[in-house]
Amino acid sequence: MIPSTEQSYEKKTLKEALVVFLLAISAAILIKIPTLFDFHLDHHESFYIRNLSFFILPVLTAYFAWKRKLTTQILLVIGSVFIVALIVANIFPFEQDSDTEVLLAIHLPIALWLIVGIVFTGGQWNKVSERMNFIRFSGELFIYYVLIALSGGVLTGFMAVLFGTINIDIEPFFESWLLPCGATGAVIIAAWLVEFRNDLNGNFAPVLARLFSPLFAIMLVTFLGVMLFTGNELIIDRDILIAFDLLLIVSLGLLLYSISSRDDKASPGVFDVIQIVLVISSLLADAVALWGIIERISEFGFTPNRVAALGLNLILIVNLTWAAVLNVRFLRGETEFSTLVKWQTDYIPVYGIWAAIIVIIFPLLFGFK
Repeated sequence: MIPSTEQSYEKKTLKEALVVFLLAISAAILIKIPTLFDFHLDHHESFYIRNLSFFILPVLTAYFAWKRKLTTQILLVIGSVFIVALIVANIFPFEQDSDTEVLLAIHLPIALWLIVGIVFTGGQWNKVSERMNFIRFSGELFIYYVLIALSGGVLTGFMAVLFGTINIDIEPFFESWLLPCGATGAVIIAAWLVEFRNDLNGNFAPVLARLFSPLFAIMLVTFLGVMLFTGNELIIDRDILIAFDLLLIVSLGLLLYSISSRDDKASPGVFDVIQIVLVISSLLADAVALWGIIERISEFGFTPNRVAALGLNLILIVNLTWAAVLNVRFLRGETEFSTLVKWQTDYIPVYGIWAAIIVIIFPLLFGFK
């Protein structure tokens, strides 16, 4: 059993994660409202240049106001400042290509960032230590945001390849929804991660794994569902099969890093369910890739690349299948989480052995071709 203090911490963390998720969704919705409801903006670019801060910073301020438990009086003052800033940003009749409009767009976020800082410090801006904490937060927020953006780029790349295999172009969805919504919502997520920096123990990889595991699971489930619903034939070629294998390796990496940061003695939770979804969806995607490899081999014969891919996919299927079984058993209370950890760590040498076979045996087997 988990000690009561640890259970309380888990509940508090889950509650805060839910609040942060809702706030991130709110920021994502805000960025789309002008176009979603067709406000007929005459100067679309100018509007967003002036108002970009108001899609993100009020939501970020709301997060810190909730976390610091600020009084209603302070909230009213902060809200009034944002309203005044919003009016100022939109009231001036700037000329086209106005220098002062560009200056306003650059400096407005800087001025409003100070308001975020006041809320971040819980109204204790007069303390040197609190101001320094806000400076540290600002730097770490930038670093975490860049890391999330890079990881999001990897996710988007896999998504494009994955849906491209069934002739679905995600570029319009990416440009209209994923990029603007993800870019704004990620600020809130990054701020939350900075708040928990003391719990990261200097290792950010498990945190990224926990952040992106649900996203990869959603992507794989959506892809499999769309493929079944549309009935589109899977396009099979070497590059796509390589991309599939990379996707599966990334999914396996997310699983490994996630379990590396988990308390072995903790009871099953929501994230364990997400892990099962990720493992099973990865397993189904692996089956799709394996079927594609077998088709290529039956049609074009054996080559070093196809045999290497076949072996890797068989190894992944064994790994993911038993991982899925152990995850389900753990959720049902039939085994300890340490059993899953042991299986994953014991299985790692299999990948090394297969790599050694490719290095030593394949040149001889295929006549150095």
